Amino acid sequence: MKAIITGGGTGGHIYPALAVARALAAKGWEILYIGSQGGLEGRLVPAEGLSYKAVDVSPLPRKISLRLLSSLLKTTKGFFQARSLIKDFQPDIVLGTGGFVAGPVVLAASLLKIPTVIHEQNVYPGLTNRLLSYRVDRIALNFADAGRYFSGRVREKLRVTGNPIREIILQTTREQGLKALNLEDNKTTLLVFGGSQGSASINNAMVEVLKYFKDSSRLQAIHITGEANYQDFLKRCREQGIDLAKEVNYKIIPYLADMHFAYAVADLIVSRAGATGIAEITAKGIPAILAPYPYAAGNHQEYNARNLAEHGAAVVIEDRKLSGRLLIETLEELLNDDERLEEMKKNSLKLGQPEAREKLVSLIEELI
Repeated sequence: MKAIITGGGTGGHIYPALAVARALAAKGWEILYIGSQGGLEGRLVPAEGLSYKAVDVSPLPRKISLRLLSSLLKTTKGFFQARSLIKDFQPDIVLGTGGFVAGPVVLAASLLKIPTVIHEQNVYPGLTNRLLSYRVDRIALNFADAGRYFSGRVREKLRVTGNPIREIILQTTREQGLKALNLEDNKTTLLVFGGSQGSASINNAMVEVLKYFKDSSRLQAIHITGEANYQDFLKRCREQGIDLAKEVNYKIIPYLADMHFAYAVADLIVSRAGATGIAEITAKGIPAILAPYPYAAGNHQEYNARNLAEHGAAVVIEDRKLSGRLLIETLEELLNDDERLEEMKKNSLKLGQPEAREKLVSLIEELI
């Protein structure tokens, strides 16, 4: 069997695609990944040992301009490049996981009468997937609530699969995490991160949080600042009289490749609300304080965060309201209410889809 997989621009589109690609390859499938010229996927996919081809595409501006015309011409070129690649490869199915590169590839496949599936990671679907929904055979959803934002004409195509995450996140135990990160078992562990690039807003608020909890005997924290923000965060801590060398309860790091260890020990999380992070948090059933990134496309992080809050799995703090004082108040409220934290954990687990990869692979196999 052969599959073409496409998706790019951000890790949120690429990592679910890679998870499915690895699973299909393990079953003996031949995989071709189609990405965009110069996109992040061009670095990540070949590193996985997968066949990779790039086409010319460009994001479409939302306003009429000369840039819109240029993007349309470039994407049209990408469509014909994708069509040629598809005809040469002769796939049994094409999977698109979002990003502007998925549009012309999936469209070309559908016009060639090849079975097609798209996967939507967010509660509020991206423009590409909303447009493709009328052409494809199946629409896989991370969140069941995303279904309300698709047209009634495509409802019979919807399937809730969840968002594929790395197996190691599910398999790593708390004991393994405590040992790897040199943490104590008798303390509540707070995990703070702002996505792969970090978050200046969260970092700024955390300076006051660290100062407030620095003498606490009940709390320990892992704070991933993001590489670009690390030195600035250290400087802000010094300005507030926080000597991180003496604060054994806090581990401040720019980046953590082994996030599975951090998820394994986390009792409470402060983070943004990207789809991949949400999938990982809920798969592990971790209560969360979410500060959605306000400039995400289509404001999708706000929809993701509100969805968790509506199901009792998270507390949402808007980025414009995020401050050290408000974060301290929210943390104190949760840390002093074991019953509520336990309920949030249960609700988070209910939303989690630890078998998402298998469900998506099964959907593909059933379709063909």
